[in-house]
Amino acid sequence: MPQLRLGRHTPRYPLVQGGMGVKISGPRLAGAVARAGGVGTIASVGLACDSPHYNGRNYFQANVKALRDALTEARAAAPEGVLAVNCMVALTDYDDHIRTACEGGADVLISGAGLPLKLPELTKDFPDVALVPIVSSLKAAQLIVRRWQKSYGRLPDGFVVETPLHAGGHLGVTKAEQVTDPDFSLETVVPELVAYLAEEGLGETLPVIAAGGIWTRDDMDALFAMGARGVQLGTIFACTEECDASPRFKQAYVEATEEDVVIIKSPVGIPGRALKSPFVARYLEGNVESSPCIANCLTHCSYRKDRQAFCIAQALIDAFNGNWERGLFFCGDNVSRCDRIRTVDDIFEEFFQNEKLSPEI
Repeated sequence: MPQLRLGRHTPRYPLVQGGMGVKISGPRLAGAVARAGGVGTIASVGLACDSPHYNGRNYFQANVKALRDALTEARAAAPEGVLAVNCMVALTDYDDHIRTACEGGADVLISGAGLPLKLPELTKDFPDVALVPIVSSLKAAQLIVRRWQKSYGRLPDGFVVETPLHAGGHLGVTKAEQVTDPDFSLETVVPELVAYLAEEGLGETLPVIAAGGIWTRDDMDALFAMGARGVQLGTIFACTEECDASPRFKQAYVEATEEDVVIIKSPVGIPGRALKSPFVARYLEGNVESSPCIANCLTHCSYRKDRQAFCIAQALIDAFNGNWERGLFFCGDNVSRCDRIRTVDDIFEEFFQNEKLSPEI
């Protein structure tokens, strides 16, 4: 088993829990994963949704306060663990999320939904925070490496490679036909990126973390054989007792079949993978409906621009609260394998029960 080093931080196990908004991966889940020896990740988007700081009008201010609270709660659960915050580049208040995560004590920043080209500038006062972009292609990773080296004289501390074939939520490609394109598969992109980093002399210091569709130890080992140094899991952790979502959200996962998983065009303008809830079914049929926009939370949003889709923030909040009729339940394509509610420790036992750890971990 490889050892995963992210800057100055080394989790006991090479497993990262994926960031799932809105508050599906909140402080309770992230703290439990970090305590178990992985990288526990808080998704910064939409944390205000059930925060006492939110009064219905102060979304941005409340979200910053909620992120601070979430980091404090997760750190209390895992004082020695490795905690990450996932911050979406597409957020209008992205800079505030990054600054708050750093000030709040995050060990790692994971950033996607756009290319985090200015992330080193935003974090220059926090050298201990590891910076890990999310990419879906070798080209995107090469662009980040070149730009960061030229503009800031530094490199990422790792890459999460999340490709669209199996992943949940927003899929990192612009066209629906790219979702099943072999050029965007983990089997293609992970070896390409590993080879590129080795050629550049970065293979030992810049680990590749594979994400999307990983469900078993065999899945993980296959990716390690391709050169990945870590894996990121999302959907499997949403079906745990510690997941911050409502019981009805988790029930939707447990009851899901393969036929329930669909691809939609998100208001962000890219494909997304979700359960075919009644809300999503109506949307796919062309019956657009939405609650009013709660905040200008995204830099690109078709609903805010021309009311052609729906307020994704509100739909994700409805899902978090367990509103099956009106919620957008993002998921990975293997959600039908969620047959029961487990614990975080159960998952770590399944993945690492026979693992002999080196003394330095």
